[in-house]
Amino acid sequence: MRRFAIILSLAIASSAAWAAVQPAESLELKPSMDQRYATNLATRFLTNWHYKDTQLDDEFSSTIFDEYIELLDPNRNYFLASDIASFERYRTSLDDALRHSDLIPAYDIFNVYVNRVRERVAYSREVLKQPMDFTIDEDFVFDHEDAPWPASVAELDEMWRLRVKNDYLRLKLTDKDAAAIIETLDERYANLDRRIDELKADDVFQFFLNAFAQAIEPHTSYLSPRSSENFEISMKLSLEGIGALLGRESEYTKIASVVPGGPAALDGRLKGGDRITAVGQGQDGKMVDVIGWRVDDVVDLIRGPKGTIVRLDVLPEDASVSGPSSLIEIVRDEVKLEEQAAKSSVIEVPVEGSDKMMKIGVIDLPVFYLDFNGRVQNTPDYRSSTRDVRRLIEELKAQGVTGLVVDLRNNGGGSLLEATTLTGLFIDQGPVVQVRNANGRISQEEDVEAGMAWEGPLAVLVNRYSASASEIFAAAIQDYGRGLIIGEPTFGKGTVQSLLNLDDYAPADSPSMGELKITMAQFFRINGGSTQNRGVVPDIAFPSAGDPAEYGERSLPHALPWSTIDPARYQPAGDMSRLAAVANDSYTARMGGNEEFNWLLADISEYNVQSKRKSISLLETKAREEMAEEKAKSDLRKAKHEGEEPLVNSDDVLAEAEVEEFSEEPAEDGAEEDASKEGPDLLLRETARIVGDVVELESDIQLLDLKFSQLNAKDQAAPQLN
Repeated sequence: MRRFAIILSLAIASSAAWAAVQPAESLELKPSMDQRYATNLATRFLTNWHYKDTQLDDEFSSTIFDEYIELLDPNRNYFLASDIASFERYRTSLDDALRHSDLIPAYDIFNVYVNRVRERVAYSREVLKQPMDFTIDEDFVFDHEDAPWPASVAELDEMWRLRVKNDYLRLKLTDKDAAAIIETLDERYANLDRRIDELKADDVFQFFLNAFAQAIEPHTSYLSPRSSENFEISMKLSLEGIGALLGRESEYTKIASVVPGGPAALDGRLKGGDRITAVGQGQDGKMVDVIGWRVDDVVDLIRGPKGTIVRLDVLPEDASVSGPSSLIEIVRDEVKLEEQAAKSSVIEVPVEGSDKMMKIGVIDLPVFYLDFNGRVQNTPDYRSSTRDVRRLIEELKAQGVTGLVVDLRNNGGGSLLEATTLTGLFIDQGPVVQVRNANGRISQEEDVEAGMAWEGPLAVLVNRYSASASEIFAAAIQDYGRGLIIGEPTFGKGTVQSLLNLDDYAPADSPSMGELKITMAQFFRINGGSTQNRGVVPDIAFPSAGDPAEYGERSLPHALPWSTIDPARYQPAGDMSRLAAVANDSYTARMGGNEEFNWLLADISEYNVQSKRKSISLLETKAREEMAEEKAKSDLRKAKHEGEEPLVNSDDVLAEAEVEEFSEEPAEDGAEEDASKEGPDLLLRETARIVGDVVELESDIQLLDLKFSQLNAKDQAAPQLN
């Protein structure tokens, strides 16, 4: 009783202090006793069971405070500097509030947020009624993340006036008439108002607990009962929809990745990084503007029965906020394991100094999959990536391939067991990965099966979205000296998460309390280094858009650092350093005169410039000129390359996905035949060429010695910087 009285007095004190600066309805949303109980459980688990040692003190309270404000208003569009100043009294007291399961500070801040959003909606709808002049040379600053908080309502009004004007111009560039533009935008802003009104106490609770969890480490999170249901669906791969992983980027719902075998993947137009601006049902249903919506609500619109149509208005990743967008129509279906299974192909590459061609095998592995139940029951035909890859290797051998590429681009991981057994196809026996738990105990996953399915030249193709199990496999192949790693530095996710259901620790009659996803262990390579944070650095690097420090694990706040432990006992199969150096030199020389490769470099350069922009012109003439230039460039490339454009890596799983939804669509008649005519992409073709180089060099050691000597001589002759 005394404890309840203390909590009650704290609530009254907080309310009294807040009343001086906020309207009476600011405490419209209030915490429940069940949420207080769940907070108590979550606090104990997060501070005692996590891999990272976490002290609930004033310093950590400050981190939670910043995470919560960032989660609510990441682009500084709603709160005023005076709001943030008033919240500062909570900065070093959230640790005490969590110890006492006191959620009043979180609700106080959230209710101010609700009021600020309502004010912005009302102002935007008024601005929309005013005439707009697009001959005035002014810019809309769309990125306020690092800017000071707006000092006054007038400053915030000006930000939103320009925002509304930009929204109007983007639609005007699609040649919509004024009436349609005003109707669309007014509905967008009204929807935001309605959605704010629909927020419940459970939403506040989820926001705050996630701020708490992610202040510890980015892969730790709280899953509300609704989010838990979405997570279960994603793990079962049983939901009917389009097959995409969705996240949030500022006001946009973003495609984090496209699920292999799903309708979106088979359609081919929707890419990772694309932003969804509107969703429509059927071939003629009204397009619902979803800018500013929560991700799980957008997912609810996209999901639907198998065989039905959903239309998405999409702003491509490589397009600025000025557009243009495109309309993509997708038939919903269901993802099946077979559609994510490993696939093989053969690329023929020229033999140097000859008119002969060499066959290089390619195995595309979208995910490390395993039918756990089938394996436990010893079902004869249970599916696993290792079993399928072994079979594909035998088929490729029968076709006479002399080298092999394992393509792990955009492979976000999967079964740890499969990463281990798949590595075993390319090494004889030995450890594959080391795992350290929160208590410091280190265990090893080992390949215990003697022999190799493939002993020849090997390359593993990776990119920034190759993560987790993909990194374990690539790191082991690199540490054993068994093959070349080619591409970009990988994502850098070297941690292991477990799910804790809070209902298992609550009274039987309590409502569902959701789950915690907690990081419990860390992966280490057999050489002692971690895959965490740094990822796997390729032996031969392909051009990469952006700064490597700004993507992957290393870009995430509070990510665990790279660290080391003692190496495992293992016997390397060889040393790839000389082969890598010579093959890299040949690749560089070959690409210098390749038009498609130069297009790729130009796209990367343009992307790097565009990604640093924080504002956009509101001059209509300038916007139309930029659109015309982009279209002319695209048309020229299509004309020269039979409709194919060079691919800049854009499938983005880097942001932690907030909601996952999967599905599948069968290919239409003739789709497989059309796809086979397109041929491999530029980077895959060049990887095959590199493997071809390795085949020749390994078969002629004298040639390798000669080229390596020539390369050293060239390096020594190059001017040295003092």
